Amino acid sequence: MAEDFTKPGFVISVAAELADMHPQTLRQYDRLGLVTPSRASGRARRYSELDIQKLRQIQELSEEGVSLEGIKRIIQLENQVQALQSRVTELSEELANQVQALQSRVTELSEELEGERQARRERDMVFTAGSGGGVMRVARGSHRSPRKVSQALMLYRPAKPGDAQEQDGQHTGASENRRRGRRCTGTRS
Repeated sequence: MAEDFTKPGFVISVAAELADMHPQTLRQYDRLGLVTPSRASGRARRYSELDIQKLRQIQELSEEGVSLEGIKRIIQLENQVQALQSRVTELSEELANQVQALQSRVTELSEELEGERQARRERDMVFTAGSGGGVMRVARGSHRSPRKVSQALMLYRPAKPGDAQEQDGQHTGASENRRRGRRCTGTRS
């Protein structure tokens, strides 16, 4: 079990002995607000391990020639630094949680977007007839391969006024075909 350094457990006489100070000095530090012990019933002061450490720190600074007002200001600044460090830790943890939440959301949205893209690709498919007459699926915006163009040559000669009068079979068949709109693939001799 971890020891609690903030638990008040020492009366003023024991705390003064542990800090190597006179009990009256501890009372003075309490009045100045340098070390504020907790109070038990009957207004008796109770010091914790943390309070004893502060008393030792005050004694060291005093021996170095720092005034009590200077010591008080140093303690205030140390407390501010400690509070700011705690706040930085809280904000760092909060930021890490938010970054993790945002990364999860980005992953969700990326998966959703990919699903939408896939659905759109399937929805945007175009069907066309293949060269063999079957149905082919092609993506929107793509081009089919060009159709094969016939290389056959067709000659067309319009009928002349005298040609209709001629009755030989070859000319009559060609003229008849022209009137009916049929292709004429043969040539006249």
